[in-house]
Amino acid sequence: MPTVSAHVALTLAQHIDAVFGVMGNGNAYFLDAIETQTDAVFTAVRHEQGAVVAADAHFRASGRIAAGTSTYGAGFTNTLTALAEAVQAHVPLVLVVGDEPTSGPRPWDVDQIALASAVGARTYTVGRADAAATTVIAIEHALTYRVPVVLAIPYDVAALEAGEVPEAPSPRIPAPLAPRGEFADAMLDEIAAALAGAERPFLLAGRGAWLSGASSALGELAAATGALTASSALGRGVFPDTRYDLGVTGGFGADGAMELVRSADVAVVFGAALNQFTMRFGELFAPGTRVFQIDTAPAATHAHVGGFVRADARLAAEELVARIGTAGSAHPWRETVYVAAARTYDAGDDLAPDGRLDPRSAARRIAELLPEDRVVVSDGGHFIGWANMYWPVAAPDRMMMVGTAFQSIGQGWPSVVGAALARRESTVVLTSGDGGGLMAIADLESAVRAAGGRGMAVVWNDAAYGAEVNLYGLKGLAEGPMRIPEVDFAAFGAAVGAEGVVVRTLSDLDRLASWAEEDTATRRFLLLDLRISGDVIAPYQQEIIRVNS
Repeated sequence: MPTVSAHVALTLAQHIDAVFGVMGNGNAYFLDAIETQTDAVFTAVRHEQGAVVAADAHFRASGRIAAGTSTYGAGFTNTLTALAEAVQAHVPLVLVVGDEPTSGPRPWDVDQIALASAVGARTYTVGRADAAATTVIAIEHALTYRVPVVLAIPYDVAALEAGEVPEAPSPRIPAPLAPRGEFADAMLDEIAAALAGAERPFLLAGRGAWLSGASSALGELAAATGALTASSALGRGVFPDTRYDLGVTGGFGADGAMELVRSADVAVVFGAALNQFTMRFGELFAPGTRVFQIDTAPAATHAHVGGFVRADARLAAEELVARIGTAGSAHPWRETVYVAAARTYDAGDDLAPDGRLDPRSAARRIAELLPEDRVVVSDGGHFIGWANMYWPVAAPDRMMMVGTAFQSIGQGWPSVVGAALARRESTVVLTSGDGGGLMAIADLESAVRAAGGRGMAVVWNDAAYGAEVNLYGLKGLAEGPMRIPEVDFAAFGAAVGAEGVVVRTLSDLDRLASWAEEDTATRRFLLLDLRISGDVIAPYQQEIIRVNS
């Protein structure tokens, strides 16, 4: 007869096809059922944090919810940083864990429900009679609120026989939030009139707009109003017409592009939270710009917003297109500016003054060589500026910054695992620093195994925690704790089956050019160990330094 763990596995597999994790006492029966009784694919990682990170990246790359799994106690506590990131980033996933027995905690048990709650994750605990229904409830909660949930299987319940698996209803997902009421209608009228009468209209969209499927409607609205467009860092590529797109706003934006944004007289923001980085610490828009926001948040998310509509980005954009029509703007601002020139970044030098590689020139050269069909996953650290500035991507689900929401590092390698399974035809490109790369080094093996010849990594190796050096070293604090002995990541990669290349000059990147032409079935995972200069500070970091000083 099926066990409680089998009830969970069989029900979960009706809605989730990818499970990532580390096996232990608490989830052994669950994983046995996943492997022997379902079609779900289990991928092992080497650290429990990676189970959640891989499930997180899988959703960001595909839009399909995935699951992570770990044992109880120490296995569960290892997932907490990744759980906090998924909560902050509004990523739905299910973490299936073992838990203390129903008879009470053992000496090695901890209050897992309290720990999960502390980082914002809800826990559902299954029993012998309700395992299937509770599993569906957990999935529904994750998808409805766009958050991770913990699904706990008590140790003394896991192997109990539970009878035939009952039919459970499919998770019910709320319909997109439509603008409702006289106030919303009047505000949409006001936004439409403002855009129609604007001389320099501007549209900004974030990841929320992409998740709502607003890309096409936003493209129509931009064409109808003659607006220039841009995105948040997590919304890159949401606008379909790149000819008039200024790229990413905030510290990742080019100076010329940000000057154009400041000259806008009307700006409408769709599905972007307008955090301090997107808003350039309050300086994205000029004082005279009329700023409107459309979001599913309960209220406007920045003080500079003068008009707010609570609604799904796609539905609101379609309403605005209907109000404005498709005749085109009487003030074709975007036809008068040279967008390509405005988006230009500093090309950098071949080598920095200290003789090490200039990260700007390296980023620019790598962008020229990367496979076109690529998904970029990013760890956290000072280096995030280089990929975000120099590597274009086709859509928001092709650039994932796992760790940014919680300001964490060390989530890069397992991100490759989730993205590789989600996008089986694309090349997955990791951008990581040496600090974060070392923190999660156990899952370098997982990344190489999961992605194989469809995977590569760029490690920006400056032998330091670069952000800390830039923020606190410049203030005169002791730099010893900020420095890392230079590590040979190329050798690390070779030890687990990758091809490692130490890159000290631009010509060393020629191997990337030849690798990109090879058959993905026969080439190895490529790890580029870039020995970069820490003296070249990314513009977004310079902005943070200026604000903090």
